[in-house]
Amino acid sequence: VQLQASGGGLVQVGDSLRLSCAASGGPFGLYASGWFRQAPEKEREFVAGMSWNGANTEYADSVKGRFTISRDNDKNTVYLQMNSLKPEDTAVYYCALRTSAFAVVRTTESGYDTWGQGTQLTVSS
Repeated sequence: VQLQASGGGLVQVGDSLRLSCAASGGPFGLYASGWFRQAPEKEREFVAGMSWNGANTEYADSVKGRFTISRDNDKNTVYLQMNSLKPEDTAVYYCALRTSAFAVVRTTESGYDTWGQGTQLTVSS
């Protein structure tokens, strides 16, 4: 499976933005998906995750109430809607899949085995 993330950019504090991650080459609809981010000179961190059928979600405390993960299995795409953006949200955002059919959502990097290339989000104050 290959993943292609898109939608990043330069926004202002308080703005909203939606990231997309399109999957190809595999049964996307069977896999849990996740978003991670890496700010300069920091470790990559979990942002949000969703089960294969959308029934279960997990969020980092830092984004709860502001970010929403969703997926459209017909379009093989997972989204990250980001509202009320803050400068500390500035990072490269990565989408990931856990290519074990019907597996539960994970909140750690080791829980995912397929990664997209990343898309840059910069929130300017």
